[in-house]
Amino acid sequence: MGGCVCETMAGAGAALHPRCFGEVWLFDGAPPEAWESIAGELVRRKFQPGELLFRQGEPAESMYLLKMGSVKLWKVAEDGRELILDLRSAGDLLGESVFIEKGQYPVSATCLGPTLTCGLSRTLFERLVVDHPQVGLAVIRNLSGRIDYLTGKLGALSEPALEDRLYQVLNMVARQVGSRVPGGWDLAFPLTHEEIGFLVGAHRVSITRALRKLKDSGRVRSRGRYLFVADGQEAG
Repeated sequence: MGGCVCETMAGAGAALHPRCFGEVWLFDGAPPEAWESIAGELVRRKFQPGELLFRQGEPAESMYLLKMGSVKLWKVAEDGRELILDLRSAGDLLGESVFIEKGQYPVSATCLGPTLTCGLSRTLFERLVVDHPQVGLAVIRNLSGRIDYLTGKLGALSEPALEDRLYQVLNMVARQVGSRVPGGWDLAFPLTHEEIGFLVGAHRVSITRALRKLKDSGRVRSRGRYLFVADGQEAG
């Protein structure tokens, strides 16, 4: 079998993320044959830096998997200011809420570099669920877990000290995607200090200082390309 459509569109040497729709958190546990049945109907698109993937207020009809590049999520506030809400990179989902309720995109998404997306429309998703009910059950289960995660994150962000907020968020991320090791978790650490800053609502420079304090207290440690995050009950 030849390479996938995304590989062909991205071109030789492109930094294409290997994750496909069947491997993202929202569809964890869904049967692989479900995705094989619609692989040819997913819509791949390429964008140039500065192009809009979707605009705030447009009808929300599709969810996107970022296969290459990065995207800025932003919205215009009531006073006209542009507020940057999040950054998404290759392997991340965009617009996952379109399958929960019909409506409009609540934010705009602007490509920060050459970008390739793989799109799943609402119509195709609904047909997928009819043909493979286990997909719908997996989505319900994973959305429930996501709500628990976001509830925990909200609690972590209420911590008054930045290093405590940062530790709580790192702990949650490590439990989601890290590897269990004695005394805590090893977290492969591809995030920049700026990206971590978005997670906890702080500036990059403040994140650097907070990480230093966490390392001094033994709650996190650098181990090669991993960041060790100690269990909450065992941290100093």
